[in-house]
Amino acid sequence: MKTLITRFIKTESGATAIEYGLIAALVSVVIITAITTMGSNLTGTFESIANALGGATG
Repeated sequence: MKTLITRFIKTESGATAIEYGLIAALVSVVIITAITTMGSNLTGTFESIANALGGATG
């Protein structure tokens, strides 16, 4: 039993998995933020184009 506990304490694979999980979460947050910002900018761009085209045809 003591050997099992000692081996468990020395094993670093759990810590590595947690680190990879944190990195994946951080990357996900950055991607979501970038897509949200880009979506807002594109909405404004398309609205200005639609207004310009609506004024040209009217």
